[in-house]
Amino acid sequence: MNDLFDLSGKVAVITGAGGVLCGEMARAVAAAGAKVAVLDLNEQAAGKVAEQIKAAGGTALAVKCDVLDKASVEGAYAAVSKGLGEVDILINGAGGNRKEATTGPDMAFFDLPTDAIRFVFDLNFIGTLLPCQVFGKAMAERSSRHGQDAQNGHGQDARATGGAEARATGGVILNISSMNAFRPLTKIAAYSAAKAAISNFTQWLAVHICQNYSKAIRVNAVAPGFFLTEQNRFLLTDEKTGDLTPRGRTIIDHTPMGRFGDPGDLTGTVLWLLSDAAKFVTGVVVPVDGGFSAFSGV
Repeated sequence: MNDLFDLSGKVAVITGAGGVLCGEMARAVAAAGAKVAVLDLNEQAAGKVAEQIKAAGGTALAVKCDVLDKASVEGAYAAVSKGLGEVDILINGAGGNRKEATTGPDMAFFDLPTDAIRFVFDLNFIGTLLPCQVFGKAMAERSSRHGQDAQNGHGQDARATGGAEARATGGVILNISSMNAFRPLTKIAAYSAAKAAISNFTQWLAVHICQNYSKAIRVNAVAPGFFLTEQNRFLLTDEKTGDLTPRGRTIIDHTPMGRFGDPGDLTGTVLWLLSDAAKFVTGVVVPVDGGFSAFSGV
């Protein structure tokens, strides 16, 4: 049964992997046997996560990448292909909010600066779309090559082999959505809209790839609930005392499990969606939220 979750021999690319949540994903994916490309705009942060993976006995490559620049993503693809091999897994973890795009006592919605809104939307949505184009295209081309080989009698039927040959013909794309995509939260209009776009895009891309390129490439998303990160800490805790803000207290009160998530709480769902345990799962957005999305408040 444990073999279902084995990622041995696979190459995984994770954007935003220098951060807290995606760094944890990178370490978990490596522990499951995959070779991991740690992509981040912050080269130092990416290198730190890669070194942690290597110290634990895994294989990792740190690559600087700007997910808003297609040429940079293409350069990262070339570096990963050369350093680790063909990519089997893409996790689009780059994203986040910006304080300047958040409403509050000193910032009315009507005065939100356009450049801050655009930055948040682009970082989350465009920063997901561009890697899907670059790495997804490579997955589709590899799947197509295998299909041609099979037709020409040069390869085995992937359905018959069921092993490394079958796994090598497909791929998995995992996007990171949010609770905001289920129900938009107050204050963060741009972030909520961007994450809703990611959920919709995940479903669209799952269908599009199956219908046009390969039925062996799956596209799913996870929607984390509330995890304390550098992007949201200023909203959930008092910067001076560390106590919960009224917003933070409201979130805890509406989370049946009564706490914020720990980074490790995401890894089980991530490994399931990446592995053969979810080989008939595509086009879904899975909440990992301590019950927040199920609670009406009464």
